[in-house]
Order: sequence, then C-alpha cells, then structure tokens
Amino acid sequence: MIFRTALTALGAAASVAALPSLEVQGNQFVNAKTGDAFQIVGVAYQIGGSAGYDPKHGKDPLSNGDICRRDAALMQTLGVNTIRVYNLDPNLNHDECASIFNAAGMYMIIDVNSPLVGESLNSFQPWTSYYGAYVNRTFAIVENFKNYPNLLAFFSGNEVIDSVKTAADVPPYIRAVTRDLKNYIRKNADRKIPVGYSAADVRDVLEDTWNYFQCAIDGEEDDMSRADLFALNSYSWCGNSNFHESSYDQLVDLFESSSVPIFYSEFGCNTPSPRVFTEIAAIYGSNMTGVFSGGVVYEYAQEDNNYGLAQVNDDDSVDLLADFRTLQNQYAKLDFKKVQGVKASGKSTKPPKCSESLIKEDGFNNNFTLPLPPDDVQKYIDNGINKKLNGKIIDISDWKVEHPVSDVNGNKLSNLAVKPLADGEYNQASATDSGSGSGKGDGNSQSTDSASPQLAPFGALSGALLAIPAIIATSFAVGVSIL
Repeated sequence: MIFRTALTALGAAASVAALPSLEVQGNQFVNAKTGDAFQIVGVAYQIGGSAGYDPKHGKDPLSNGDICRRDAALMQTLGVNTIRVYNLDPNLNHDECASIFNAAGMYMIIDVNSPLVGESLNSFQPWTSYYGAYVNRTFAIVENFKNYPNLLAFFSGNEVIDSVKTAADVPPYIRAVTRDLKNYIRKNADRKIPVGYSAADVRDVLEDTWNYFQCAIDGEEDDMSRADLFALNSYSWCGNSNFHESSYDQLVDLFESSSVPIFYSEFGCNTPSPRVFTEIAAIYGSNMTGVFSGGVVYEYAQEDNNYGLAQVNDDDSVDLLADFRTLQNQYAKLDFKKVQGVKASGKSTKPPKCSESLIKEDGFNNNFTLPLPPDDVQKYIDNGINKKLNGKIIDISDWKVEHPVSDVNGNKLSNLAVKPLADGEYNQASATDSGSGSGKGDGNSQSTDSASPQLAPFGALSGALLAIPAIIATSFAVGVSIL
C-alpha cells in the first residue's frame, strides 16, 4: 500500500492554533469567529470501557498521550470534530490528550459523573447521593477541563431518568446539580461553558424530561438551573431505515420549538450487524439540521456489546473493523463545507415557564422547588475548591503514531500521524474500499491508497502530516476521587 508524504514536515515542538470556543445561541452551537452554526460529528470515546478508568493506577481515557495521538489520527479521516468522554479522573493531567485533540480539530464533551458510588446521583433516592463531596468532585472535573478551548460542554447527568419510575424523584436534583455547576463556572471560569443533560430516548418520558430541563423557573431565561443544551441517546434508526420509519420525523417535530441546542449524544443501532449507518445522511440533511446539531456515534472501541468501530488490543495495537469503513464511507458522502458553513440563524426561542401543566406523564415529577446546595457547596462556588488541577494547552513535540494499526483488510498502516489543523481547516472524510482512510475528496485531496486525512480548508492550506481513519470507542464510567 502506498502512503502519501506530508505536504510540509513539522519539526519539533509545534504550536498550533487553538480551536475557537463555541457558544450557545438559541438552539445552535455557534463559532463566534465565523458566525457559522456548528454541527457535531462525534464519536463516543472510552478506551477500555469501565476498566479504562482506573484511579488507583492513574489511568483514564485521556491520560495517555500516545493512545490519544493514535486515535486522533485515525478519527481525522472520518471527519470527526467532537469526542464524548464519560469517565475521567480530575486528579490526573490531561494536557497532552486535550492538546492533541485540539490540534486535530476535535472538541470534547465531558460527563462530570461516574457510575461509582459517591460519584453520581441515585435515581430512586437522590437525596442520599446529593451531598458536598459529590458536588465537590463535579467541580474538580470543571477545574481540570475549564481552560481547554476545545471543551464544548459538560453533561450534568446521563440517562438518570429512563422510566416514569425513575422520574418520580430525581429531576429536581439533576437541575440542582446543573445549577451548582453553572454557578461554579460563572464564578471560577473565564468563559461560559454550557452544561446540559444526556437523556435516554424513552418516549414515555422524553418530552417531559426535555421540558423539565429547558424550562425557566419563574420565567427567567437566566435561571441557572436551566440546561444550556439537551441531548439524547437514541437507537431508533436500525439498518436500512428511513426518516419516518425510524421516528426521526417525530423527534424533529418534538424538538422544533426547543430553546436550547438538541443533538444525539449517542446513536448507532447495531441490529442488524454489521451496521450500515444510513442515518448519517438524515442527521446532516435538510430535514434535521435546523433542529438537531449533529450527533455522536457510539462507540470507538469494541466491547462485549459489539458497538465498536475499532478493536483495541492489549498491546495497544488497533484493528479497524467493518463498521469503521462503512461509517467513513457514509461520512464521505457529505459535503462537510456545506454542513459546517451554514450561518447561525441568530434566532432565539423563549423557554417555557416551568409549571405543573408542562409535565404530561402521570408520575413524572412536576415540582420545580429545587433542593438547596449541600453544606460547603456555596463556599466552594465563592472561593473555588481547595484541591484542583487546572489543565492547559501545551506544545506537542511529536505527531507520529507508534502503535501498530491495521485496516479492515488486515493491512498494516504506515506513516500514521496526527495532522494539526490550521485556523479554519476541518477534517473531511474520504471514501475508501480498504478502510485505510484513503480516497478522493474535494479541495486538497492528493492521491488514493493513502493513510492521510482529507482536510477541507476554509482558509489557506497549511503544512500537513500523515493520518489515518478510525473511530473511537466508549463505555460508561467517570473519574473518581473525593476531594
């Protein structure tokens, strides 16, 4: 297999342009520098699954720069611009990984919770889990990630509500955590960082969940307990479905009046398998982009649940799977310049006022009196937490991938490296038969049979490095430590 050489060799430590921090404007994410609306082209990233988060041994999905470099290089040829990471340790240094993903043109959506005891809300007895040490840890996640410009958002909860039964008590507590996080960010961060909720796509409770979190108590739009965004983990499009059979049309109708951005925080039904990912054209098509802001494919690394795009082996080598090639080819059909070049509408929808009548389902909590912050939490908000590790973007001296990677056909890929993007560039998928990330594209494509990413320029084309396609796997867990 022939691999393309870099357009420009990058020397030792290279400073790259930081991604512009995105803003929430109405129901869109917006790049304030360009005025363009941002569509999430994302992958769930949780290397090692739950076991990949191991605070006892100083390990989580963003703690090893070599691994992040490998996976960022692969993701570039998919056109990925966002990763979602579930389980992180606020006591670890994430500078190298955050800087690599920043250079590779990828934002990060970070969950502040973990399934471990003391690090998430209990759905059935939330008052037993909402206490000072728990809230302190969520603030530590904020401290760890707040300075990275490619931090897109925090999730204050993930599928805490998945039925009417779990919706009986926990909704006010999720809003309370959102309030605490937003107050902490307002007092202790240099910019607004959106905080939202990732919901289960359970139709019995989905509309009430969305309304409960997007509404404004007393009608005040600056209500700090109100979610800045709403996302859903949805697997309703399976196989060769369509906009109507998948019920995507119903979701568009439901969220058309949303006052906050809506996107898929997980998608990618794996029945039948292998997946065909025909929903890509719909998610980034004209029927949806006015309401939805893209989505996150579940997931990068293969686990027992068989949602992976890549098999990550014990020796840190990677074998790309059939789903990876299929997804790459589906993304390659998109005109990324058209998808990402739409000007923000500038419109905003007034959120509904919180009221009992807003909640339709019997048994879903319709009380908007929120619990007060636990002892010491207001002190943390006012003065900052005591034990914190603040991240920062650093120079990266080496972009080459050292770990072996094989394409879908078992061929070893060579010259794999992250291609740092210039200001205005973004990743562009290119079609491939081999799963190597090769293929023609528009713009600056050069040759087939290549391991390099396609880059779609809005500005001048800068020096290129080699890169290859791949995707990122995820699981559930989050960092642990009581501060």
